Amino acid sequence: MIVVVDEAGYAEDISADTAWAELARSANAILVDVRTIPEWNFVGIPDLSSLNKTVALIEWQSYPAMTVNADFLAMLDEAVTARGLGKDAPVYFICRSGARSKAAATAAIAGGYTTSFNVAGGFEGPLDADRHRGTCGGWKAAGLPWIQG
Repeated sequence: MIVVVDEAGYAEDISADTAWAELARSANAILVDVRTIPEWNFVGIPDLSSLNKTVALIEWQSYPAMTVNADFLAMLDEAVTARGLGKDAPVYFICRSGARSKAAATAAIAGGYTTSFNVAGGFEGPLDADRHRGTCGGWKAAGLPWIQG
């Protein structure tokens, strides 16, 4: 796959379904969940076990202050290296709804990663008419595998 980085600073926004298909297709693809520890524990995380993979859990912002994680790139490097991959591996970033993951994807490109994607809609997607998440967009609404923390 040839990817050209767009003006946003990362490869592109993709759907959760597309991210899943690419994670299944490419042995080198990695999913990085950049939400907070409480979100992982109480909302759940993507389950990649059927792909013989695990999601890398690296906060973009740390709860409760929500300050940007100064060690984000070092932690990303560690997660990628631990999987036997390099900075040329396709990296898919996911958060709650797609904002933090977009910032993380941009930071990854600035940190030397060549193929960085934002999972648009994130894990839970936007609010629905009843102001609930997880029903009208994102990983959960797409029916992709996930587990409760």
